[in-house]
Order: sequence, then C-alpha cells, then structure tokens
Amino acid sequence: MTHPLRAGLGALAIAVAVGTQVLVVTALDGVAAFARMTTARSFGSDTFLLARVASPGRVSRREFQDQLLRNQPLRRTDWRFLEAHADDVVQYAPNVQTIAEVTAGNRVYETAAVSGTTSVLAGLRDLAIARGRFLSPEDDRVGAVVAVIGADVAEGLFPTSEAIGQSIRVAGRRFTVVGVQTRLGTSGGTSLDRFVWIPIRAWERAFGVPDSLPIFARAAPGATTVNAEDRARASLRARRQLAPAAPDTFDILTPDAARGFVANLSQRIGIAAVPISLMALLAAIVVVTNTVLVSVTQRTREIGVRRALGAPRGQIMREVVAESALQSVVGGVVGLLVAMGLLSVASGLLDLPLDVRLSTVGLSLAASAASGLLAGWYPARRAVQLSVVEAMHVE
Repeated sequence: MTHPLRAGLGALAIAVAVGTQVLVVTALDGVAAFARMTTARSFGSDTFLLARVASPGRVSRREFQDQLLRNQPLRRTDWRFLEAHADDVVQYAPNVQTIAEVTAGNRVYETAAVSGTTSVLAGLRDLAIARGRFLSPEDDRVGAVVAVIGADVAEGLFPTSEAIGQSIRVAGRRFTVVGVQTRLGTSGGTSLDRFVWIPIRAWERAFGVPDSLPIFARAAPGATTVNAEDRARASLRARRQLAPAAPDTFDILTPDAARGFVANLSQRIGIAAVPISLMALLAAIVVVTNTVLVSVTQRTREIGVRRALGAPRGQIMREVVAESALQSVVGGVVGLLVAMGLLSVASGLLDLPLDVRLSTVGLSLAASAASGLLAGWYPARRAVQLSVVEAMHVE
C-alpha cells in the first residue's frame, strides 16, 4: 500500500463498524445474562411463586381488582398442606415482607425490606451469603430472634465494625445478626441490598399474621420445573376443592414471566441493533471501496504496463481484492480490540457480565473479511476493464 493514510481511513471505517457490532452483540448478551442473574437473586432461576396476586405490576388495574375478588388469600394451613403433598417433587418456602425501620444503637435504617421466611429459601434462591450463615431449620422451628441482613443495611448500621454477632431492633424486638449478604445491586429499579431476613414465626410475632402468605416453590432434586408447577397447582386446587372446569383461585408467577420485562427489552433492542450494525458495515464498505478505487485510478498507467507485458486479468483482480481485504481485516482486528477494551472497562464500572464470546469474535472477523472482498470487487473489475492503450498514455 503506497498510501498508508488512505488505507488507514478505510481500515478505520471497518474498525468502527466491527466495534459497533461487537459492542451491540456483547451488550445484548450482557443484558440477558444480567436478567438471569438478577432473577436468580430476586426471584430464583427456576423458582415460581404462589400468591393471591403474584404479579400486581404486570396486569391492568381492572385485572388486579378481578383477581382480588376471585382469588382467596393463602394461609399458613395452605402452606402446610402443600408441604404435606409435595412428595419429593416440590420444595416450598413462604416469604412475607414489609417495609420497616431497623435500628442498631443510635443508627437507623429507615426503609428495610423485612422478610419472614424459612431456611428452605436458601435452596430456592441465590441469596449470596458473604459472611456468616442463613437461617437454619432450628431457627424455623423455634422462631429464633436471628437475622440475615443485606449489604446496605450492614453498612448503614455497622459502618466501622463487623455486623455478625451484633444486635439490631426490628419492630422494637431484638435480633442477633447471623449473616450478611454480598452486594447484589438492583432488580427492576429495586435495591436487593436492603433486605432483613428473619424466621417467619419471629416475623409474625413482630408484625402479626399477614393477610396472605406468598409461597416460593421450586422443583425438588430429580424433578422437573413443569412437574413441580403442575403438582403445586393441582395440590392447591385440591385444597380448595375446585371443580375441573373452575378457574384457579390463586395466582402463579413463573420464572419466564419474572424475566419477561428484561427479555422483551433485550429483544426490542436486538431488533433495532441489527439495522444499526448493518448500516455501519455498509458505510464502511463504501469507504473502503472508494479508497481502493482511488488507488486503482492512480495506478492506471502501472496496470496498463503490466497488462501490456502479459499480466493476466485474474492476477490484477486478486491483487486489488487482496488490498481491500487486508485493509478490512486490519480494521476488523483493531475494532475488535478497542471494543473488547471498552467492554472490559464498562463491565467493571457497571458490574455487568460483558465478556465477548468466541463466536462473536469469529463473526466479527468474518464480517470484516467479507466486507473487504465485497468492497474490492468493483475496483478490481474497473482495473481489469481498462483499455491497455489508454492506460499506457495516462500520465
């Protein structure tokens, strides 16, 4: 390449196009992985929820009112009935929640999500205990005054000391901290680091019996999620003596529905990302085509002399296409490396999984090479169609 600046311009165009493609594809992969991760932490990767209304934010106001009228509250007796008929197919854990003030000495955390549950929940959801432990079966049995707290609560109440073994007060009652969660971030705009987990018996002593008891469930080892959902639905329908044709008087939220919002968002972004990537690649092809075409024009006399000396058309075409492909591959490698660097920085800043897949690397390099071949075809055709006599007279 006798004109490195011009060649660099073509390579830069390909680098921008390939970088855009890698950034878009990897960002979408990261959003999908983030959706799975946050769902596992806030809901459970294969967990479903039984409740009077399991997803109030996903239905209209009219549908919500209809569900409240039709569906009956879930009680402790319903939970016990489900456990009695689980038959090693389903695991259940109740989880009732309220927003309350939590104190430790003169420090106050005002908006803690105080949840009453059982030790089984740790097997249903990724609660990410950083230090200490989660609730134990013995805590469940006696309603022990112990608590597991989120990272924000721990930092707010014990900024300079270890939280494990310290005392906190919830609804005026003293609880001993036995576990602290890893920082989990947010899900759906809600912080996952402000939770306080206590045994459900202790929760009921502090806040009273809930109006309805949401119950998390998951397939037991060896069972499938479909079988677990079917067993839970059939058991609760039997408990309420519903006729075969009668609608459910309860609601079920599945993992797919819990991930639905982020999945739909990713899909919509993906639809817009495809034309954006193609437009960037098309623009790059035009730039490379023009740079190679200018190169061919400036080498008209050289090409004429070589043709007069017997150089075959195929050789001339291969050389022009190779020049175009080389520009594109170099640009593709540069764009890929820059995109990977930006993604690495963004991953650290945003705490998102933004690892570039090997398939994305291969696709990006293949796209850059294909773009080079396509961009070089027209200039190569122009080069071999030149009249030898006219080309010899070009100054």
